[in-house]
Amino acid sequence: MSHFSTVRVQIKNGTVLHEALLDLGHNVVQNAEVRGYQGKTTTADYVVRQGNGYDLGFRKQAEAYELVADFWGAKIDQQQFINSVTQKYAHKMLMQTASQQGFNVEEEEIMQDGTVRVVVGRWV
Repeated sequence: MSHFSTVRVQIKNGTVLHEALLDLGHNVVQNAEVRGYQGKTTTADYVVRQGNGYDLGFRKQAEAYELVADFWGAKIDQQQFINSVTQKYAHKMLMQTASQQGFNVEEEEIMQDGTVRVVVGRWV
């Protein structure tokens, strides 16, 4: 028997999370039911719809989001999914914060290991 599990993630900004999920190519629905085993559901703020009937949801808990899903049925590599979302989220947050503080992106490259290297600067 399967059930919903939650994983706390270091994500605080829902708008940027939504943008990151879309950038990664996911089909995202807001304020919807997360589908799981035998038609069981739970609610989430952002839901990644999957064709297999098992969704991945992000819901706000206190100051941060948590990932909720029936991971057995979702048939995804949980750690790889979390890593890709948090990396895209961190990149988007960096770009947003740098821009708000008057920085310009001077250089950006993706390293062989998948790490993104960003150099920002500003005139003072």
